[in-house]
Amino acid sequence: MSVTATRPADAAPAVLTPRLRLVLVLLLAAQFMLAVDFSILNVALPVIGAGLGFSLDRLQWIGTAFALCAAGFTLLFGRVADLFGRRRLFLGGLVVLGAASLAGGLAQSPEVLLTARVFQGLATAAVTPAGLSLLTTSFPEGPLREKALGLNGALMSAGFTTGAILGGLLTDLLSWRWAFFINVPVALAVLLVAPAVIAESRPAERPKLDIPGAVTVTLGLLAVILGLTQAGEHGWGAPATLLPLAAGAVLLGVFAAVERRVSAPLVPPRVLGRRSVAWGNLAGLIAFLTETSLVFLLTLYLQEVLGFSPLAAGLSFGVLGAGTVVGGALAPRLIGRFGATRTLLAGGLTQAVFTAALLGLGTGHASLWLLPAATFAGGVGNMLVIVGFMVTATSGLADGEQGLATGLATMTQQIGITMGTPVMSAVATAAMTGTGTLAVLGGLKTAIALNAALALAGTVGSAVFLRKAHRR
Repeated sequence: MSVTATRPADAAPAVLTPRLRLVLVLLLAAQFMLAVDFSILNVALPVIGAGLGFSLDRLQWIGTAFALCAAGFTLLFGRVADLFGRRRLFLGGLVVLGAASLAGGLAQSPEVLLTARVFQGLATAAVTPAGLSLLTTSFPEGPLREKALGLNGALMSAGFTTGAILGGLLTDLLSWRWAFFINVPVALAVLLVAPAVIAESRPAERPKLDIPGAVTVTLGLLAVILGLTQAGEHGWGAPATLLPLAAGAVLLGVFAAVERRVSAPLVPPRVLGRRSVAWGNLAGLIAFLTETSLVFLLTLYLQEVLGFSPLAAGLSFGVLGAGTVVGGALAPRLIGRFGATRTLLAGGLTQAVFTAALLGLGTGHASLWLLPAATFAGGVGNMLVIVGFMVTATSGLADGEQGLATGLATMTQQIGITMGTPVMSAVATAAMTGTGTLAVLGGLKTAIALNAALALAGTVGSAVFLRKAHRR
């Protein structure tokens, strides 16, 4: 399949031109905004519930409605971007995101707010892979792409932390509605400038879209994500958890069978058969699952064990955000010198070691110095893994498959973010024996230990299966 790329790799400059700098700023601004959206409402949920009349059992759907659509549709939209135009989908998604954010900020009922969250999730599922594929096709493989992906990873990770802090500030100083409104001027600014500087990229010959594959994988992912989010509320053995997980597994199995039979599969088996794609995405899944769930565990520690306020707990993660920015700046240099695989392995080991160090936290403030030190170093390591995973999982593929590659990577990211909290919440709750501060701390330490073990297991698996992956 021939592709009219944004800029052919063989003609791509070796340095950032003014135009490419502007392209980079626009794409990074959009990705940062999307990352902020994942966490900006967390602190505001009780206030939103009281203001709009959400019952307590429906409050979690403000987050679930967004997560379902953001994770469930991302693979489909990633491939649609390849087939029908990445810039077109990117800009269209931003229009929907701006309109949905405005509607959410103006909502006067739970139904309107939840509808806005659904459309915010759908817009995120479209804009994230389209933006990432524009990023990878605008910059050639090598130092420029690694630098772009490093900045992208740092800003996205910092966006999760910023969202928690910004949500608290906006809710306290203005209103929870500004957690929605803040998206509107950013989306509008990108929409005004992007058409003039970002060229379209689409195939010269448009293949037929794999409808059976699209339907089965989207429904399968929706069912899996629903099951994972229900686990945090009802437990892993509840029918509300097991039934959607089982349905999702069946649908994804049907999807795999469909992909082996159709002439133009949504996800060609040969792409998933690439070691760099399969194992790179697994490493990324573990990185997102462990770090986002660690933030959840440490939030509980700060509030339930040490008695911090929600805003003070959110501000405490500024050090983690700084670590991710440092990791994002270091990653391209390390990849350029040592290769993506070695950088990923070094980051995973660093993350595992400093996550394990958090087991030294206690019930008093004497050990609190450990938290900023370990979260900063762990944040650096986690970002090395994330950038290494993005480079590994998107390298060696044609421009016509970059939407697919970034769609897979985005799906990995969003499933990891969605899985982490219910998994670690269930582990911590099961490990809490008795009541009181010591019981809470014991449960949290069990989950932190599992978190460190998963990070280490991901590193060991990457060392074994990515030994022939991206090398420079």
